[in-house]
Amino acid sequence: MEITRRQFVVGCSTAIAAMAGGRLGGLAFAEPGDIQRDIMVVVFLRGGCDGLGIVSPLDDANFQAARNTITFLSTGTGAGLELGQMGSVPFWLHPKAAAFKELFDSQDLAFIHASGLTNGTRSHFDAMDFMERGTPDNKSTSTGWLTRHMAATSPDGVVPIMSTGSALPASLLGSPNAVTISNVQRYAMQGYGTYGAQQQAALNEIYTKTGSMIDAQATRLLSSIAAVKARNPANPYVPITTYPAGGLSDSLKAIAQMIKLDVGLQVATLDFGGWDTHESQVPILGNQLDVLTRSLHAFYNDLVDYHSKLTIVVMSEFGRRLKANRSAGTDHGHGNLAMVLGGNVNGGRIFGRWPGLANVDLDHGVDLAITTDYRTILSEIVVRRLRNNRLGLVFPQISQYQPLGLVRGTDMAIDWSSGFRSYLPMARR
Repeated sequence: MEITRRQFVVGCSTAIAAMAGGRLGGLAFAEPGDIQRDIMVVVFLRGGCDGLGIVSPLDDANFQAARNTITFLSTGTGAGLELGQMGSVPFWLHPKAAAFKELFDSQDLAFIHASGLTNGTRSHFDAMDFMERGTPDNKSTSTGWLTRHMAATSPDGVVPIMSTGSALPASLLGSPNAVTISNVQRYAMQGYGTYGAQQQAALNEIYTKTGSMIDAQATRLLSSIAAVKARNPANPYVPITTYPAGGLSDSLKAIAQMIKLDVGLQVATLDFGGWDTHESQVPILGNQLDVLTRSLHAFYNDLVDYHSKLTIVVMSEFGRRLKANRSAGTDHGHGNLAMVLGGNVNGGRIFGRWPGLANVDLDHGVDLAITTDYRTILSEIVVRRLRNNRLGLVFPQISQYQPLGLVRGTDMAIDWSSGFRSYLPMARR
């Protein structure tokens, strides 16, 4: 069969639009080195996850008075799972999060309660935007916190940053290195029939003429496709464990496959929505937790050979109100629960300071107060695991480094060069 010039050009145009199955800004290229850098996976639970409903102080009289119609029990059928104490207050894990109990008991998983965004907004969009830009009082910041982190570390590798969504999250706003990949097998030329190789060669020639920014980005994209293809991900991915069915598992499998392809992945992000439980919270929260915890449990087991280099952070834009509403749900709140999983996590503990649930202790008299800024959690991981001391660049509105002891690693002298000059030296842990 002969192909006309018009068909070939149309095929190239189609390839430009469809290659990679997503978008990217541009990639920095070097073959992965002999030393694998640490990998951070950020899971964002969009919709305002109810941290109080996941890790609950069931013995607290204030909690029971506010939640007794929508909470689980500490004993009997369907009872919660004992986690131990935060300070002097005992906590239980939601029974539908049983997959996390094993990781908690093996000391790979830690919870950080009463944590979150200190801004105080109850708007989903504002809260997510503030958190992902890393500047809680400034929505005009032109880059995301992960973009600034990667800028400080000069990423190498073929694909150093990936997101599994249809678009990049605000944490990767302005990134010249990020790529969206929802399916590794489709990270390829989607050109005309059997002429993919010729079309890719033609595109390579087209985008090496002027040296413009567009040319550089297109060339990098084509190079990344070729490099990933050379590692032969064409066949269906076969994990070493069984994932539950669903979109969350599909995203996690894509990340696991990219890690195992050894393309220099250092940061990955994914979203899991559906946490806005204004009504009928009991079945919704239970189903969400079952999917989340079993999927992450499978992902972690699938990457057993990477545990020493892997840190997974799970967070949401805000928590839910202490008191149940009339629709058997909870409304937008404030303080929340964060989770950190990995081979270098000091797990089996609930970190932070519990503020209490008496009216006088609540934020605005209705919400769990925040005693740990979410940036404190991320800063410790950035410094100790990702070996980046440029916190003044990553989180320009903070001026102290106050690790909780969440992860193992060595602290460094912090560079506050983006405007903060104070430096609080920290001892090694």
